[in-house]
Amino acid sequence: MTMVAKAEPRNGHELAPLNARPNGAGAGAGVVTLVVPGAPGVGGARASVVSAAGGPPDAAGPVRAAWSNKMQFMLSIIGYSVGLGNIWRFPYLCQQNGGGAFLIPFAIMLILEGIPLFLIELGIGQKMRLGSLGVWNTIHPWLGGIGIASCIVTFFVALYYNVIITWCFYYLFNSFKNPLPWAECPQEISNGTLGPVRECELSSETAYFWYRVTLDAAPNMEDSGGIKWWILSLLLLAWIVVFCIVMKGIQSSGKVVYFTSLFPYLVLTIFFVKGVTLKGAGAGLQHMYTPKVEKLLDPKVWLDAATQVFYSFGIAFGSLIAFGSYNPPKNNCVRDVILVSITNAFTAIYASVVIFAILGFKAVANVEKCNLKNLRLLNVTGINVTGTEYEDYMKELTDEEKSHLPLEFCNLQEQLDQAAEGTGLAFIVFTQAIVELPFSPFWAVLFFSMLLALGLGSQIGILEGMLCTIFDIEILKRIRKPYITGSVCLICFLVGFIFCTGAGEYWLKLFDSFSGTIGLVLVAFLETIAVMYVYGHKKFTQDIEDMTGYRPGWYFQITWRLLGPLLMAIVLVSSIVDMIIKKPQYGAWDASEGKTVNTDYPDWVMVIAGFMITAGLLPIPIVFCLRRFQCLKFDVNIHQGSIRRIDTTVSTKEMMGDVDFDEYHDLPQDGSDYNDDDDDDEPPNIPSANQRRKQRFAMEVMDS
Repeated sequence: MTMVAKAEPRNGHELAPLNARPNGAGAGAGVVTLVVPGAPGVGGARASVVSAAGGPPDAAGPVRAAWSNKMQFMLSIIGYSVGLGNIWRFPYLCQQNGGGAFLIPFAIMLILEGIPLFLIELGIGQKMRLGSLGVWNTIHPWLGGIGIASCIVTFFVALYYNVIITWCFYYLFNSFKNPLPWAECPQEISNGTLGPVRECELSSETAYFWYRVTLDAAPNMEDSGGIKWWILSLLLLAWIVVFCIVMKGIQSSGKVVYFTSLFPYLVLTIFFVKGVTLKGAGAGLQHMYTPKVEKLLDPKVWLDAATQVFYSFGIAFGSLIAFGSYNPPKNNCVRDVILVSITNAFTAIYASVVIFAILGFKAVANVEKCNLKNLRLLNVTGINVTGTEYEDYMKELTDEEKSHLPLEFCNLQEQLDQAAEGTGLAFIVFTQAIVELPFSPFWAVLFFSMLLALGLGSQIGILEGMLCTIFDIEILKRIRKPYITGSVCLICFLVGFIFCTGAGEYWLKLFDSFSGTIGLVLVAFLETIAVMYVYGHKKFTQDIEDMTGYRPGWYFQITWRLLGPLLMAIVLVSSIVDMIIKKPQYGAWDASEGKTVNTDYPDWVMVIAGFMITAGLLPIPIVFCLRRFQCLKFDVNIHQGSIRRIDTTVSTKEMMGDVDFDEYHDLPQDGSDYNDDDDDDEPPNIPSANQRRKQRFAMEVMDS
């Protein structure tokens, strides 16, 4: 049997050549080759070459990109999993959901949901050595839509995630000014109006800088306020930086992760040492971690814990599958999952200690400033009170006396209760705390450098998952990787214009609320069902044992087959119900009041939100129907398809038979030569029974 293949340049992301000749043998070297899959279940995607002259199975060399070393893989996956959510989401959840008591549901959900789902994606990627699209096509062609849906949802998330990196760039560049530009309100402007001064006094210096200077926020989504050139230029910079990092895949991004993964821990440690020594740090930590056990009776607390675990691991983006596919087949992925999970949880708790130590310092500083202001007011009104007498005097005042005095009533607990998450925590609350620190520009540079590194680490992982899926598309395999990466980044930048308007933050919240919630949870749910009940839980368990030497026991079996899908179903249903019951709103900046006002999304905006959700889910039923009714064939040629079908399991064999039974019996079974000609007039042959036995034998030799 002779197979002739034209030599083509390698672009770095081809999954496998159909006929690679070992040791540089040319087309006429007289070597008879047989192309077989690299491992059971992998199909033709990861091909190895078995030579008739007795050459080794892997003589053709590696056919897929691989990590340079184990450290590079670990740092990449930690940089992806440990992101901004650990800094500005987890502390908020602890504060709102029972303080230290929230760690109980978080730990339980980590064990029941996070670790098992993490191992499914990392393990299946390592086993099949394919991206998301290739994995689900190989498990069953009807499930190919899962990979496409994951890619579309990841695209939406990548669009707005880079905008956060843009804002970090803006604050980082402004952090080199002394004093910091958000440290004080603006003075009266030249035309004599006091609008900016009044707006700043009604809000705060940091809120004014965020909404008016950085965003120049529009009053609502329907009045965009035009493009803000400073945001647009920095968005271009952000995409150029990201492109330079991911342009060659892990060959380029793998070198950057040493900075993006390790630098945040250095900065957190510096802030930790500084924070715990500040006045008020103990009050902040006590407020955050004092357990409120009664909160555990609230189902919402458990739902928040499950949601936080799900999103903090970056499940369903396709990135974990891609990262796993670059590992060697015998890598101990179980140990990797445990280490990364512990690191993720530790980072969230560690960051919470740092954040609330400094926020406690800010709260105490605000109370002291408030008391000093009251003391001055009392002295102005003729009431002579010294600093030592002030506290007793305020306690003795009656409510009627308080109403006649222009005093602010300073309460430490109220200051500590001022919760914030996301951009509010990073760009308003924490920046105010930085202003109070000595040498504040230094701390600002450190803080926003850390946010930038965290954002880039996660963005690299997000894009890697999406690009790996795109590279699996047959018509794009011959295009050089930098060209495809550049095209994706350019498209994302152009679509990102919508985030560079005065309504940019409102659009970002819309994308965050709708594009990456329902779609990701549903994709993860279907992935679990596909691996456990289509690919087969017994086969996957055996795969893990073959790769790692560890056979997953009852813990993984229960969480994979029952608890994991159940928890995701609960999260999915609750998210949908919450969207139906609570009319979606966004916080629009009201300059006259100096605060955000909850505003209903316009109807036309909700249509866009519905489109994003639909676009992320529609590929799943479309691909299922097209392949179920044979409107879209999966195999590029019969040769690849015949090899792939040899490795079907009991759980998939019957389903595949439904698709290919008629096609199989219409083809000659006489063992004649088959080819990959594009001539539609002559149906290609498939291997004979004797040839298929040889293929099975070759695979058994390779497995041994």
